Amino acid sequence: MNLYKYISDELNKKLGFNAKLETPRNREFGDFSTNAAMVMAKSMGKNPRDLANEILPKIKELDFVSSASVAGPGFINITVKDDFLWNATKTAATITPAEKPLIIDMDYGAYNVAKSLHIGHMRTSIVGDVLYRLGRALGHKMISYNHIGDWGRPMGLVIAWIEKLHPDWPFFQDNFDPKGDYSKYTIDPHELDTYYPKSSSYAKENDEFMLHAQVITAELQHGHPGYTALYNIFLPIALASMDRTIKSLNIVPFDNDLGERNAAKYTKSVEEMLREKNLLEQSDGAEVVVVKRKDDNKPMPPVMFYNSRGAVTYDATDIMALYYRKKTDNPDKVIYLTDKRQSLHFEQLFRVAELLNMFPADALEHIGYGTLNGADNKPFKTRDGNVAELNDIIEMVQSAARDRVTESGKELDQETIDSIALAALKFNDLSHDLRADYIFEPSQITSFEGRTGPYILYTAVRLKSILKRAGEFNIPTNVTLEPDERNLLMALLDFERIIYTAFDNRATDLVANYTYDLCQLINTFYHNCPILRDDITPDVRATRLSVVKMSLNVLERLLDIMGLKIPNEM
Repeated sequence: MNLYKYISDELNKKLGFNAKLETPRNREFGDFSTNAAMVMAKSMGKNPRDLANEILPKIKELDFVSSASVAGPGFINITVKDDFLWNATKTAATITPAEKPLIIDMDYGAYNVAKSLHIGHMRTSIVGDVLYRLGRALGHKMISYNHIGDWGRPMGLVIAWIEKLHPDWPFFQDNFDPKGDYSKYTIDPHELDTYYPKSSSYAKENDEFMLHAQVITAELQHGHPGYTALYNIFLPIALASMDRTIKSLNIVPFDNDLGERNAAKYTKSVEEMLREKNLLEQSDGAEVVVVKRKDDNKPMPPVMFYNSRGAVTYDATDIMALYYRKKTDNPDKVIYLTDKRQSLHFEQLFRVAELLNMFPADALEHIGYGTLNGADNKPFKTRDGNVAELNDIIEMVQSAARDRVTESGKELDQETIDSIALAALKFNDLSHDLRADYIFEPSQITSFEGRTGPYILYTAVRLKSILKRAGEFNIPTNVTLEPDERNLLMALLDFERIIYTAFDNRATDLVANYTYDLCQLINTFYHNCPILRDDITPDVRATRLSVVKMSLNVLERLLDIMGLKIPNEM
């Protein structure tokens, strides 16, 4: 239940006009306040405070109002009945589905075949997964795409490098037989991870090798049988490696691992659309689409469709991918989540889509996220100055979590430590504005105290422990609430509003920080309202155990949306 929306709607129906609802900083004044009288006074020719006193009796007639009073120049403070709060909170963890469910394609991950996932893939994976979960929780039909890099120059470089290492392999021979058995030609996954960085570095110093890799890329895209057979050997190895990383981050598997290769199937269809509208132009041997407008006051280069060697470009495959999604999903919305440095690319892509009448402008959205920085406020790198691999980052946080557990004197199994590390890594990422850069420090984010993932898990474990020790109990029907109990219930009833607001604003930090604030209220309630102590009466104990159960219901949903796992102990 969205308590704020419910109170606001009921108030507006009662008064006959829209009244802005606010939450007072000091709950002693009430649960909500409205400036309705101050807004309406001028048009009605009345003093705001006098008008507030006139409409006060109407507000008191609402069945959920415990008390209402006028304050200051005409504010009206409203306190909600305990019983109303109590009954509403029983379903606080439920979410009312969106009135108009949408079909939403989400493009995130964007992993590259034969290249290890690195730190740059972390935010797109974690935040993309949470946005996907949020949309699904609201009833939208979410379709996730991992637009893998599996068809461009990196493929040519990897194949050229394999040829350099194994020139005698049949894939490079003129008499290659596509029907032959090549199962004995395997590549170790760890060795495969080294091929792209080594080949890329070598190509920078060797023009002949680079030219050969470019030729291989074009020939692969045109169906060269040997290169295609070799590609089909290392592709599943690379995908399996990606899958292991996804599982270690507890990310919902992508609905589609479809990238450039799949998009390239629709080259001719998109090319025909472009030619029909006379949008393809020659430029130094390449073919491009001009997307610059007369009113542009910033650089807006054309989109290259074919390069001078006739190969399909990265930009072009994104156009074809949009065509494929329009053809198969016909989504109401397509959301891309990538590094903010790709904003120009997506502006160009969206302009091409508009020129082709493929999608209207408001159906396409790019979210650019910030970078993870080291203590020097520069993009995070390893000690040797290289880009950190994602698996190394995960292991780094796991090691920091293990050290924290050892320092605390506790003995926890590896699965629990991994859950703590996962919460530390993901909560830290989610608690920051996704569009902003932030400092990444493993030793700080694994703390069991403060705004951290382990603190959130510890709160959930505490709630589960209380309920386990308490055993069976009946939820009371009528209650009188203590201030700390009331404050917690009010926060629990903000759950649905937060979920809607977070998704509508693509602001996963709202979910993470709401969860932290909720955990603070839960722990304040725990310390100030004894539950299982011998001197607590059965009725009070039942009320407080019910508060624990309601809190855990909401907290479990929040943790699930963030893709976190609650351990059995901490």
